[in-house]
Amino acid sequence: MDSPQFTAKPSSNDTVERDFTVGDVPGLRSSTSGVDGAPLMFDVIIAGCGPTGAMLAAELRLHDVRVLVLEKETEPVSFVRIVGLHIRSLELMAMRGLLDRILEHGRQRPAGGFFAAIPKPAPQGLDSAHAYLLGIPQPVIVHLLEEHAIQLGAQVRRGCAAADFEQDEEGVTVELADGEQLRSRYLVGCDGGRSTVRNLLRVGFPGEPSRTETLMGEMEVGVPQEEIATKMTEISGTHQRVWLRPAGEGVYSVVVPAAGVSQDRAEPPTLEDFKQQLRTIAGTDFGVHSPRWLSRFGDATRLAERYRVGRVLLAGDAAHIHPPAGGQGLNLGVQDAFNLGWKLAAQIGGWAPETLLDTYQAERHPVAEDVLDNTRAQMELGSAEPGPQAVRRLLTELMDFDEVNRYLIEKITAIGIRYDFGAGHDLLGRRLRDIDVKHGHLYGLLHRGRGLLLDRTEHLRVGGWSDRVDYLADPTAALDVPCVLLRPDGHVAWIGHDQQDLDDHLSRWFGKQAN
Repeated sequence: MDSPQFTAKPSSNDTVERDFTVGDVPGLRSSTSGVDGAPLMFDVIIAGCGPTGAMLAAELRLHDVRVLVLEKETEPVSFVRIVGLHIRSLELMAMRGLLDRILEHGRQRPAGGFFAAIPKPAPQGLDSAHAYLLGIPQPVIVHLLEEHAIQLGAQVRRGCAAADFEQDEEGVTVELADGEQLRSRYLVGCDGGRSTVRNLLRVGFPGEPSRTETLMGEMEVGVPQEEIATKMTEISGTHQRVWLRPAGEGVYSVVVPAAGVSQDRAEPPTLEDFKQQLRTIAGTDFGVHSPRWLSRFGDATRLAERYRVGRVLLAGDAAHIHPPAGGQGLNLGVQDAFNLGWKLAAQIGGWAPETLLDTYQAERHPVAEDVLDNTRAQMELGSAEPGPQAVRRLLTELMDFDEVNRYLIEKITAIGIRYDFGAGHDLLGRRLRDIDVKHGHLYGLLHRGRGLLLDRTEHLRVGGWSDRVDYLADPTAALDVPCVLLRPDGHVAWIGHDQQDLDDHLSRWFGKQAN
């Protein structure tokens, strides 16, 4: 897999600021100083430029929101850890025209075997045009999303982090470590599980501390695949938290318990730690060598009590942490960003309905609760104790039923999510797949991050909402309902054929009509 060509970065360890020329970015309003040299004013400051922060910045820039992203690290992470983009995240990338570029740097794998690493194939006919897992190096996806945000006009400062903040009725004053103060209308903490923003906000982060530690890495092996498969089958009945799986190009993903390894989580694991654990459990270290990356993780599971306090919000790992079972963490954060971006932009743009921003927590908090629960369940199924092993054997049998396997895959890949928009058609509140329309594919119409009315009757209109909602009259669209109203995140907000009913729902999601 070829690595992307990264933009050259300054060699100095001083603060790195990726700046831009206002005149070069269409629609970008320059920041201005207030009277007597008041701090610069942004619409939104984002703490953290990981996948969640970068994606949120890009979503906001689609609506001309002035965005500053603060990233405490001066350089991107150097280790090449492979992460997986699940089906829903791939769909979101397609909605913004990013998927083709991302696919160039990833490796597609079957969308099966995610739940508790129980080796079941993906069910047939998953409801998506992107029914696969995309393995991609973490530095690459972070770079691509950050570059996307910058191209849209976001400003990114590296070597900077929010040290303190104070909010009032009109905005938030953010203080950096060097004492510099910045002013914005909103602050969003996307700064990870140890979030400074969340801690300063004093939002509770209840849950369970880490009970078990696990080593994870990617490396080459010195024995044939057949020997590995035989040994893994031999020990699988008593050691679920051990695996060696091909990751492509001769590299294997290796997971072993961290018991007996240094208790200092700040101390990175070594290749010898992996060898030692493999010899203890399997009687051989399989000749592992040439590691790509090595890490350790615990099973701490926590969820923020609130995602918003006034003008300060939380997203990604700052709002929820959980074990990496099923590979859901990065995906959950990116999907937070898609849900929040257009709503926060609407609030800043002055057209948001009164309760729109509150729907961010109302919709995403339950999703995170569900992810935390399914990762808890998966970790229990990895226990060598007789009880969990009995449950694992039973679930393995049940997953031979297509309905069970499909339900678990749709849960892990987030295509089974249904937001509560009230009673109605089963599609209401769900995401709509990338169906065929007369202009090609549906997702190609969503690149600008606006709503969309897809009208098979050709008799409806968006009227005074046309500055926020696009319209496509297409009687040939591959739908079994007359019309759908899509939010910018691709979820179905309304189904029907009556203009007055449509207007009511346009008001609910997109505010008052423009004059």
